[in-house]
Amino acid sequence: MNILILCTGNSCRSQMAHGVLQSFDPELRVSSAGTEASGKLNPQAVAVMKEAGVDISHHTSDPVTMYLDQDWDYVITVCGGANEHCPRFPGKVKHRIHMGFDDPSHATGTEEFVWSEFRRVRDEIREGFWNLYQDILKPIE
Repeated sequence: MNILILCTGNSCRSQMAHGVLQSFDPELRVSSAGTEASGKLNPQAVAVMKEAGVDISHHTSDPVTMYLDQDWDYVITVCGGANEHCPRFPGKVKHRIHMGFDDPSHATGTEEFVWSEFRRVRDEIREGFWNLYQDILKPIE
């Protein structure tokens, strides 16, 4: 199964979603991209995922244009910007899903608060994608 997770910058939320979904089932072919890819991963996203036992440090922040001509079983947007500006895919997309999450990289305040926002969003992504995996993506045994 081919799954593409889209966000605007492809540095935080889509990377976390990519990591958690892949951790549920290594047989899934998961990629992530950005409609305006930043070209780098958010270091706090990498750190909170490592806390949860998921290493995303090897991921790359890729532009969605790299993936437009491929066939996808699912294209999943995780932010409003990507959902609104999701490009047309010349390749085949069987299912398109939007699962919106707050952007923890916009959190301001104390260092403790900012880290708590990254952890909250990570946990929400993990729960949302676990439910998606269990309800829709998990292979029938």
